[in-house]
Amino acid sequence: MRQFKEIFSLSYSLLPRDLLNDFAVGIGDDCSLEELSEKLSAKIAEKTEELKLPPYLADLARLESAVYRIRTCERVQITDNIAELTINPELQLLKSGWSGLSAIIEGKGSFEDLKASLEGEFILVYRHPESRKLIVKKALESELLVLKFISEEMTPKMVAEAGQVSLDVIDQVVDEGVRSGVLLKPQSLIRRPPDLFVKGDDIDNDFLISNFFTLQWHITQKCDLHCRHCYDRSDRTPLSLRNGLRILDDLHSFCRAHFVRGQVSFSGGNPLLHPQFMELYKAAVDRDLQVAILGNPTDRTTLEKMAAIKAPAFYQVSLEGLAEHNDYMRGPGHFQRSLDFLDLLKELGIFSMVMLTLTRANLDQVLPLAEVLKERVDLFTFNRLAMVGEGAALYSVEPEKYRDFLLQYLAAAEKNPVISLKDNLFNIIKKETSQPLSGGCAGYGCGAAFNFLSLLPDGEVHACRKLPSLLGNIFTTTLQDIYYSDLAKRYRQGTSACRGCSIRPVCGGCPAVVHGFGLDVFKDKDPYCFLPSS
Repeated sequence: MRQFKEIFSLSYSLLPRDLLNDFAVGIGDDCSLEELSEKLSAKIAEKTEELKLPPYLADLARLESAVYRIRTCERVQITDNIAELTINPELQLLKSGWSGLSAIIEGKGSFEDLKASLEGEFILVYRHPESRKLIVKKALESELLVLKFISEEMTPKMVAEAGQVSLDVIDQVVDEGVRSGVLLKPQSLIRRPPDLFVKGDDIDNDFLISNFFTLQWHITQKCDLHCRHCYDRSDRTPLSLRNGLRILDDLHSFCRAHFVRGQVSFSGGNPLLHPQFMELYKAAVDRDLQVAILGNPTDRTTLEKMAAIKAPAFYQVSLEGLAEHNDYMRGPGHFQRSLDFLDLLKELGIFSMVMLTLTRANLDQVLPLAEVLKERVDLFTFNRLAMVGEGAALYSVEPEKYRDFLLQYLAAAEKNPVISLKDNLFNIIKKETSQPLSGGCAGYGCGAAFNFLSLLPDGEVHACRKLPSLLGNIFTTTLQDIYYSDLAKRYRQGTSACRGCSIRPVCGGCPAVVHGFGLDVFKDKDPYCFLPSS
C-alpha cells in the first residue's frame, strides 16, 4: 500500500492488521491521496463498532491525510500579484467530532486527553506564507469568522454592522488573520513610481512602499497660544461632528483599499479645543485608526479620558529653545508648563515627542534643549522654518551654516538617545560617510501627497500644511479622488531638480522651505541641499 504508513503513521499504529490487509484490496498506485483518505475513513467508520476501534480514528485519519498533503505539496506562489484580501490557498479546514486532535499531531497531547465534542471542533492545516512553517491548530472563532466573510465576499463594514460591533473589532480580526498566515494581504498600494524615484544600491526597496498612511487633521483653528512663527491664523468654517465621522469613514475605506495602516494625527490650532474632540478621537479608534496628538499641554483628566478609550500612539508638543527664547515665541510660562506636561505623559506611559522649529535665532539652543529633555521625552527632533504665514517675518538659518549644524546634531545623537533624525538632508551626510540611510521626514523622504496629507476644518486637503498646496475639498469629493488627482501626483513626484538623484527616495528636500524662499516647488532644489552636483 503506497506510502500508507508514512501518511497515516498514528492511525496505522491503532489499526488491526486484518483490517489493514482487508483495506489494501482494491487500492492501486493510481489512487489519489484524497481518495485514499476518504476510503480509509469510510472503512474505519464501517468497522469501528464491530472491531471496537477508537471512535476518533476516522477523524484522525482525515487529519493526518491533510497534514501530509500540505507537507508534501509544491509551494503555491501566494505572495505575488494578489489583488485583494485572500484566504491562504494552501489552507485546509477540517471538522472533527473530537477536541484535542490537533494537539496530538503537534506532539503536545495524548489520546487519553481527547474529548467528544457535541458541537465539533474545526482544525486548520496550512503553511505560514512567510516562514513556511507547517501549522496544525484548533481554529479560533475569530478565524472562522474571517474565513466565512472573506469566502462570502462581505466587507468588514458589512460584518461589523451585522454583528453590531465597531469596525476596529473586525479590522483587528482581519489583521490577526494576516499575521497568523490564514489570510494573505496584497502589498501596500502606496508606492513610489520606480521610473521617477531612481534609487542607489544603498537604498532598500522598502523605501519605495509605505505600509502607513497619515492624515494630519487640523480639526480646529482655535488655539490657546499665538506663536510668532504660526503659519496659519485664518478663520475657517468649524468642523461638525457629522462631517468628521464622514471623513473618518472615508479615511478608513481609503486605507483598507490600499492595504495600509491608517493614522490620524489630530492637530489644529489646538485639537483639544474642538467641542467634540473626544467623540472624534473615539470614532477614530473605533475605526482601527492609529491616533496621535499634535497639540499643547493639557491636564491629567483629559489624558486619562483619552487613555480610557485608547492611549494615543504619541503626543507631540512644541518647544522653540530654552526657557527665555521659547516663552518669547510661545508665551510666558509655556516652557515650564511643557516640561511638567512631559513628566505627566511619562507618568501615564504615553509616548512623548517634542518638535522644534529651527530658525536663525534658536540654532545654538537645539542641542542644549536636547540635553534638558534627555530624561523627560521619548523623542526630540526639529523642522526647518517654513517662511509662510507669520513665520515669514522670521529669519531662516543661513544655508551655508546648515551642514555644520547637522554634523553637530549627528554627533550629539550618538550620546543622546532621544535625538531623532527627521530632516531629509541628514541622508546626504549618511551617504558621504557610508552609513545606513534613514527614512527622512515621513519615512520615505518627503511624504507630501504620498503617505501623508493635511486636512483643514473646512475640508480643504493640502499636500503639506506648511505651504499652500490645495488639492481639493473632502466634502465635495473622496479622499481616493483627491489622492489620484493630477496635482497630487505632481506633489508626489516632487521637484524635477532631484530627478535622478540616488537618494531621492529618502530625500527630496523640503517643499515648504523651497516655497518660503520664493522658489518653485516643482522645479527648484531645496536651497539647503549641499549634495555635490554630479
